[in-house]
Amino acid sequence: MTKLDFKKEWKHLYNPPKTKFTVVDVPKMQFLMVNGHGDPNTAQEYQDAIEALYGVAYKMKFISKKTLERDYVVPPLEGLWWAEDMATFSTARDKSQWDWTMMIMTPEWVTVDIFANAVTQVREAKNPLSLDKVRLEQYREGLSVQIMHVGSFDDEGPVLAEMHSEFIPDNGYIENGKHHEIYLSDFRKVSPEKLRTVLRQPVLNVK
Repeated sequence: MTKLDFKKEWKHLYNPPKTKFTVVDVPKMQFLMVNGHGDPNTAQEYQDAIEALYGVAYKMKFISKKTLERDYVVPPLEGLWWAEDMATFSTARDKSQWDWTMMIMTPEWVTVDIFANAVTQVREAKNPLSLDKVRLEQYREGLSVQIMHVGSFDDEGPVLAEMHSEFIPDNGYIENGKHHEIYLSDFRKVSPEKLRTVLRQPVLNVK
């Protein structure tokens, strides 16, 4: 049985250059999602969301492999981030003011019934606190600017400032959605200076 790895299938989305901004067209994709608020380093709500997401994601993978004979590598954790004052991302970096949607991409063949079955099994096994917040949803970003950031999350500020205040307006775009990050490294095992994170911003072409 072939195990599909979406990071390899969609290299242009998951492995952009780290030396320059690129523009991509992101298709509609299906995600497990959980909404929350607060500093991801300290908020219990964030930790609970991650536990529930991964619990359901891996259970769905096993159900897909067993019942559909379709296996895949569970894609990396992703996050949509926003705040009333978007300067909290690029300059102030006040993480306590951040709202977020944490999410994991899910193959299109994983149905609502498989999702419901997975949630039931996770509830019976561990019943994580945020399980009832997990949802299965389609998300379409479309035209987006992105770059690979290598380094600490706290060092993203200058890159994001350049993206938002220089590259996007200088190339005839305006922002059109929430700041998006894809976490390719396990921050529990990788040192901060080696973390690989895709930074993405949906845009509109106004030329």
